[in-house]
Amino acid sequence: MPDAVHIPSAPALRPGAEAARPLRIAMFVNEFPALSETFVLNQITGLLDLGHDVTIFANNPRSDPSAHPDVMRYGLYGRVCYRDMPEDKFIRVFSVPGIFARRRVHRDMLLRALDVRRYRREASSLNMLYWADRLVDHEPFDIIHCHFGIIGRQAAFFRETGALRGKLVVTFHGVDMSACLDREPDLYRHLFSVGDLFLPISNRWRQRLLEHGADPARTLVHRMGIDPLRFPPTDRKPVGEDVWRVLTIGRMVEKKGIEYGMRAVAQLVGRGLPLRYDIVGDGPLRPQLEALARETGIADHVVFHGWRLQREVADLMQTSDVLLAPSVTDVHGDQEGIPVTIMEAMATGLPVVSTKHSGIPELVVEGRTGFLAPERDAAALAECLHTLLRSPTLRRELGFEARKKVLAEYNIEMLNRQLEAKYRSLVDRA
Repeated sequence: MPDAVHIPSAPALRPGAEAARPLRIAMFVNEFPALSETFVLNQITGLLDLGHDVTIFANNPRSDPSAHPDVMRYGLYGRVCYRDMPEDKFIRVFSVPGIFARRRVHRDMLLRALDVRRYRREASSLNMLYWADRLVDHEPFDIIHCHFGIIGRQAAFFRETGALRGKLVVTFHGVDMSACLDREPDLYRHLFSVGDLFLPISNRWRQRLLEHGADPARTLVHRMGIDPLRFPPTDRKPVGEDVWRVLTIGRMVEKKGIEYGMRAVAQLVGRGLPLRYDIVGDGPLRPQLEALARETGIADHVVFHGWRLQREVADLMQTSDVLLAPSVTDVHGDQEGIPVTIMEAMATGLPVVSTKHSGIPELVVEGRTGFLAPERDAAALAECLHTLLRSPTLRRELGFEARKKVLAEYNIEMLNRQLEAKYRSLVDRA
């Protein structure tokens, strides 16, 4: 088991001191680029800005309609290595002899990647073999940073076979600690024994990891963050004299709770309140949500924007009165981490109505930066919205405190420097 690790805060460079060498960092994710995962992108670009060499490893690209501008601005397509495993199982198996022929000198390592008794489905699916084929050409990394526990578990296996080398750091977000551990409580037993540093994104999830066997000394909260400069505050003026604007942003899946946001808005419209409800995002539940808008009689009050670029989302935040983030635990037990969209909205000075869900109460402080309702309680959400909408003064006060909190705790530049210090500590110990 790796030793306990002390993580210092980011050190300031002394006058005349020599800058530390850039780190070679492998960033493992499931899909890249993923438009909804700006938290990963912010970390990658921040590390590049700090001068480090980052290579991105992803199982697959995501079929989003567009990519974040930073993907092109930083040339990230040139830094991505995909697994390239054929979807067709016959072709996948048929290609195995070619891998062995091409990698003769690595035969023993490839055979370890096929050890079904040890790696079970990861080996039988040939996932480990195809990854070994992609990883073997890379020199050792200083840091192997994985986003989501499932990806970290795989990387621990890759490292064990010898296909991957470096200190293993894993960020845990939400579903990887909720639904995944509910189904398989010992899922990360091996990872916890060999990983070097575990970074849950909230105190709530750190406690969850400790309950499942993570070493407290190697399990530290490291939050995701945003660039506040991209979400400046504004003096909000109503678009129309009497129209209040409520905004929701997120994938149209159950855990985002958009159904309950719509039902809350429907209650307020039913009381005669003049509302416009802007919903940004897309996903499998969009047809049902569009039908719900018609069923509840608010179709004329709801605008489904689909996915929008970051600057377009920022513009919507500037012209809205409240962000509504009605997150819930879905039927499979999947929960959020702390949604980045809440951080972005708060940075603009937008007060938030959300739920007592996952790590959200660590960001949205009840009565100080917004209001929180129980999950799936449309009536409570409606009351929170009504309280905020009828008081411009309260919205300004909560919005001011919201921005202060994001600047103090969720500024990505500050967080990336703290992450760099964590990396350095691991590398120095090696």
